[in-house]
Amino acid sequence: MISITEKTLQDLQFPTVLETISDGCNTDIGKEKALQIKPFRDKEELMQALMQTSEYVSSFQNNNAIPNHGFDAITHEIKFLAIEDSFLEVGSFRKIANLSATTNVLLNFLKKFDDYYPNLNARASRVELTKDIITAIDAIVDKYGEIKDNASPTLSGIRQNMNLVRGKVNQSFGVALTQYNSLGYLDDIKESFVQNRRVLAVLAMYRRKVKGSILGSSKTGSIAYIEPEATLKYSRELANLEYEEKEEITRILKNLSNVIRPYLPLLIEYQDFLSDIDVVAGKAKYANRINGILPAITEERRLFFREAYHPILYLTNKQKQEVTHPQTIELKQENRIIVISGPNAGGKTISLKTVGLLQLMLQSGILIPVHERSETFLFDRILTDIGDNQSIENHLSTYSYRLKNMNYFLKKCNRKTMFLIDEFGTGSDPELGGALAEIFLEEFYHREAFGIITTHYANLKILANELPYATNANMMFDEKTLEPMYKLALGQAGSSFTFEVAQKNGIPFGLINRAKKKIEVGKVRFDKTIANLQKERSKLEKTSLNLKEEETRAREESKKMETINTKIQQKLESYQELYDSNQKIIYIGQKIDDIAEKYFNNKNKKELIGEFLKIVEIENSKRKKATPKEVKAKVEKQKEIIAEVQVKVEEIRKEKKEKKLKPVVEKPKPILKVGDRVRMLDGRSVGSIDLIEKNKATVNYGIFTSKVSLDELELVEAIKK
Repeated sequence: MISITEKTLQDLQFPTVLETISDGCNTDIGKEKALQIKPFRDKEELMQALMQTSEYVSSFQNNNAIPNHGFDAITHEIKFLAIEDSFLEVGSFRKIANLSATTNVLLNFLKKFDDYYPNLNARASRVELTKDIITAIDAIVDKYGEIKDNASPTLSGIRQNMNLVRGKVNQSFGVALTQYNSLGYLDDIKESFVQNRRVLAVLAMYRRKVKGSILGSSKTGSIAYIEPEATLKYSRELANLEYEEKEEITRILKNLSNVIRPYLPLLIEYQDFLSDIDVVAGKAKYANRINGILPAITEERRLFFREAYHPILYLTNKQKQEVTHPQTIELKQENRIIVISGPNAGGKTISLKTVGLLQLMLQSGILIPVHERSETFLFDRILTDIGDNQSIENHLSTYSYRLKNMNYFLKKCNRKTMFLIDEFGTGSDPELGGALAEIFLEEFYHREAFGIITTHYANLKILANELPYATNANMMFDEKTLEPMYKLALGQAGSSFTFEVAQKNGIPFGLINRAKKKIEVGKVRFDKTIANLQKERSKLEKTSLNLKEEETRAREESKKMETINTKIQQKLESYQELYDSNQKIIYIGQKIDDIAEKYFNNKNKKELIGEFLKIVEIENSKRKKATPKEVKAKVEKQKEIIAEVQVKVEEIRKEKKEKKLKPVVEKPKPILKVGDRVRMLDGRSVGSIDLIEKNKATVNYGIFTSKVSLDELELVEAIKK
């Protein structure tokens, strides 16, 4: 049986979450119900609520969206129907019919899509589906909320007579209008309506000349409104019929109220069902905004929130377009208490509140913003002591109030309890308050309760280090800038960075040194050691993160290479099969060519046929019997490989062709000089240049000389300088 006090709900800002959910509801009853959400006492009911919300969230993504379930509240109608002999107005019946129709549509939908929404359908299956209410109302009331003419034979007759009399009223009025207008007795507006009756607008000077009943006059008195005498008797007849109509409608509504009255419990159930679905929809919309999911809920004593966000902070930061830092926190039997330390404004309280609020939300049937691999179990009690609780009404100081609260903790704390204490031990003398806080912590520890506390007290950090199933944690700070990193690191206490933060905020160095001398040397050294360890841990965290990223990249590259190698191997095997098949065909072709050559020489048909049959039989002995399906598959595969090879061959041919077509880049022709050894471009004899005149050279071949154009010569050996 879960027991959570109103104070705990306020400490963890649970009402703020409910207000946001309430805003997402469509109906007033749904909004009110959302604000009344409390943690479930029964695990089965809780799981139903969580699964229903989870199913509704899934409807945002799939093609079977849950139909509209909005409705006008019939609370007033329910009260009236409960009173014997009372009857409802016509508009109320239309609301009841719409409520019934909406419920029926939803019940049918959830039944049809039970595979998608089993838990929502389980809730819906408790509600009776009937069309009798809609049928009874539709027979009397039209879709505009008016009584139908055929609601009863009497009403039908009355309305027919009313239509006839109205016709006579209009006819007689038309005659009077024409008559008195031609005489010039009427004002420019000619006619008007007074007391819902049609009247002539008669000029005041002629009012005695018009026969009829004066029903009023204009503000200035210049016009008298007169109902003509001929029309008057029909108007009286119409008024009588209208009275009869009203009486008949009252009788019909009383009868209809008596027909619907037995369905009163069902109508209450319908409204309750639709408002419940409205609350589920509100929770689903909220889950969608905060990326809420349903983590695993186990019987094992383990709370593991991975990448958990504080939902209120997440939505606030999202609106401001700021980053929200998630936390990963684990509590289990072997590590059931976490002592968070470190400087203020580092996020200690937020981390503590995140765990408490998420657990509270989950146990109230609300999805939470954590990683899908998170898990938790259910607590019977959540105890909190967060913030400054000075009580003016009770004349209690902060410390007195906290001691009173600790006394309550000691009475209620057990292995099914989670306690959350912010700034544990503060409010009294540091030495004495710290000692008392240490005793409380030991007591909670021995009772096997799960808990998180934040503190600046060194003795509590030491105690957490000494207790086997408790652990220290700190909110990480950048060692250079002393800016908070908003990341919880388990396993080590945090320094308060008291003097470092003071120095960063401009407190003179001389004053800080004087302060250091005022306290024990041991404490300074202890805090400094913790600070140094925290800095080292921060460096290791960064290094570890970089290594993990490198390892992830290497693993991804390795996977890519493996995939590529597998594909290459498969291609090689396919190409090898094709090559072997083609080699076999070439071998058979060579044998047939040899036989053909033999036949060409000896013309021996018998030998030719024998040799040919021999080849066929040898090849057939190697073949395996295959089904037509296997043969077809083999042919298809071979076609694919041939097509692939053909593409590659075409690419190679194209490349070769391009190389051939590519113009050969000629090397620059060397400048020939006297003494160079040369030869003709189309000749073999080598000579030396004796003389160069203009574009011609005299070449000495030893036996003879020749005059040749420089363009027709090529250099064999240049003269050495």
